[in-house]
Amino acid sequence: MSTNDPTTLFNLANDISTSAVLHLRFQGRSRDIALDALSVNAGSPDADVKRAVAQFIDASLADLDYTVIERHANGNLTLRPEAVFG
Repeated sequence: MSTNDPTTLFNLANDISTSAVLHLRFQGRSRDIALDALSVNAGSPDADVKRAVAQFIDASLADLDYTVIERHANGNLTLRPEAVFG
């Protein structure tokens, strides 16, 4: 079974018990993805994280242009839309 097998990807993405996760808010939905499934870690540059997420969710990188990454003390990340005030 390859890492591109849908079942393997699903299980890896949902195994949040042992690894840091990225909480994704995109197109009105929220989900948690294990960083291991994205092949990034808490110290990866924002561009690398966005590239990995875009590939994982089968979206274009441009779809993530107006998102920001928050880094949490526990090693988790949040990728969310930019907040617009006013």
